[in-house]
Amino acid sequence: MVGVCVAAFVIHLIPLALPRNMPEQELAIARVSKSVESRVKVLLPLKEHPKATAAELREAAELLFDGAPVEAQELALEAQKREPAAVETQLLLARLCDQQRMERCVHAALEKANQVAPGDPRPDVLRAELQEKIGDMSGAAEAMTRAYQKAPDDPLMGLRYARLLSAARRPEEAWSVLTALHGKVPRARLLVEQGLVLGANGRDSEAVRLLKRATEEDPRLSFAYFELGKALYRMGEMDGAREALRQADRLDLGSPKALAALCAMQLQAKLLDDARLTRMDLERRFSDRMELIRQSCSLP
Repeated sequence: MVGVCVAAFVIHLIPLALPRNMPEQELAIARVSKSVESRVKVLLPLKEHPKATAAELREAAELLFDGAPVEAQELALEAQKREPAAVETQLLLARLCDQQRMERCVHAALEKANQVAPGDPRPDVLRAELQEKIGDMSGAAEAMTRAYQKAPDDPLMGLRYARLLSAARRPEEAWSVLTALHGKVPRARLLVEQGLVLGANGRDSEAVRLLKRATEEDPRLSFAYFELGKALYRMGEMDGAREALRQADRLDLGSPKALAALCAMQLQAKLLDDARLTRMDLERRFSDRMELIRQSCSLP
């Protein structure tokens, strides 16, 4: 029996002793590696590997995205050489260029993406996200208009489009887009989105009515209670806001968002004792999210 166990152990060690000549092996090592430097050492040689596919090079670039964007861009450019018509490569290059604040490079990658896949909405969606990130809501809405025109039957696209139109101070157009989504998204979710459009336009009392209807349609929809709490707070109804946010928290125990919003409201309303209790809840349940807690619930 001991001999059999030893033999089995040796057999399992054999693959580790063999030379690695497949990109998938390097990717597997990089996925479990915590160090950016070790990932670069393993993945950058894939640029010269004759067996590496464009998809594998893109995955390697994604693994280096946060810590080594220059090396990630080298891998993405090699992926472009091996598969010039892949829109995914251009989207990756655009994100890498944006991370390095190279606007002309971003523009070139998105233009190329539109050329290789003129009917694909993803380049326009990415442009909308990048514009929204810098606070250009009008530019984001325009980009999303182009994306929506390419995929008008996609309900998630419609919801994102309506949000951006609302943020760009175009509430009538946002409402029209949401109206077209009747029957394509759950009624409670649609009521919440309509409430958000009203609230963004200063019509909080109407927004509250719609958000309350959403909670009646789907009493398990945490998102509806969360937005209801914010709308009630804007109307000065602190007790109602607290109860709505507490219910949102009860329905989504894995997210600190509702309690963080409640604490921020309590601090703004100078309800310091209540804020301390809320912060204690946050620290007890989300000790791994201390930065978020400090930002939203910083007690004097």
